[in-house]
Amino acid sequence: MSNRKVLAISASLSATSKTARMVEAVLEELRGQKIDTEHVVLRHLDPGALLSADAQAPSVASFLEKVAAAHGLIIATPIYKASFSGLLKAGLDVLPQFALAGKVVLPLGTGGSLAHVLALDYGLRPVFQSMGARHVVQSHYVCESDFPKTGEMISLLDPLWAALRHACENFVYSLTDDERAAMLGHPRGVVPRVNSQ
Repeated sequence: MSNRKVLAISASLSATSKTARMVEAVLEELRGQKIDTEHVVLRHLDPGALLSADAQAPSVASFLEKVAAAHGLIIATPIYKASFSGLLKAGLDVLPQFALAGKVVLPLGTGGSLAHVLALDYGLRPVFQSMGARHVVQSHYVCESDFPKTGEMISLLDPLWAALRHACENFVYSLTDDERAAMLGHPRGVVPRVNSQ
């Protein structure tokens, strides 16, 4: 399974944000397992093209190609007012309806308190499933108070980050480069009903 490609999509607002630091820690773990990774930071895309869903704009077209080529997606967002960020919503809105078909998704979130922990499962999981994701791994949420001081790197070997490491392991276990998996999650044609009378 050495051909697996993982794309991280983050709605982090800065390179030193807690969300960005968490994503980089996960990607470092995956790179250590010889998994090909890339990180798309949505704030780096052309904002006008993103908001107007202009798939022809170079930055958006590149984003769409990267999503299509990935076996797995790590989608990370800060949680505000019990919901994922508007920047992430804009990023998801530009994707085709079944852009996640055949893919494994690991949802990650950061927020001020545990009061927002369900935002990933209640807000994002249904979106990923409606976009055809083959498997949505159990999401992982981290409170801001659990992070080390600003700028310090996160190591998934640290016992404090064992739960995130476990989520990452589940994600890796679910990845496959078997071409047949690409069809899982695609809409199927209507199967005619047989009249049993």
